[in-house]
Amino acid sequence: MQKTGAARGGSPLLEVFSAQRSRLVGLAAKIIGCRSRAEDIVHDAFMKVDTVARSEQIHSQASYLNRVVRNLSIDDYRRRQFEDNLISQESDCDEASTLAGGTPEALIADQQILERIAVALADLPERTRRAFEMSRIHGMKQNEIAKALGVSPALVSTMIRDALLHCRDKAI
Repeated sequence: MQKTGAARGGSPLLEVFSAQRSRLVGLAAKIIGCRSRAEDIVHDAFMKVDTVARSEQIHSQASYLNRVVRNLSIDDYRRRQFEDNLISQESDCDEASTLAGGTPEALIADQQILERIAVALADLPERTRRAFEMSRIHGMKQNEIAKALGVSPALVSTMIRDALLHCRDKAI
């Protein structure tokens, strides 16, 4: 007689996750448009749901897991759209500076902006400033920054966004 995973000590949630994994990845990929990011989101969803499942009873684990994957996918999509919009605005500002040319007035204006950005960076909390510098100056990926700082990639994304907005507010 064969025992089920739950009878052997396996989590019923793990069984549902294993059975539904490819469908969940497909759902996330459909929302965000990237299969490798979808894999990460499904993994994050499982970790999140597994933590909740240990502390409380979930009646429909498949539906709950589906909802968590959907919500995390939408959050990821919105965050990336927001970041892309910020980067696009940043590029527009860069193009405007380039069009102004190397006139003395433009060089002085650029220098003043850089000075205001340096002051704005000094105003930031140490960890936020480091995350921003690792990303924008050193070109590190958010996962690398998260490991270096001992925080989640989502927090790194938030810190970089906050630093960018803070610098933009101070530089204008």
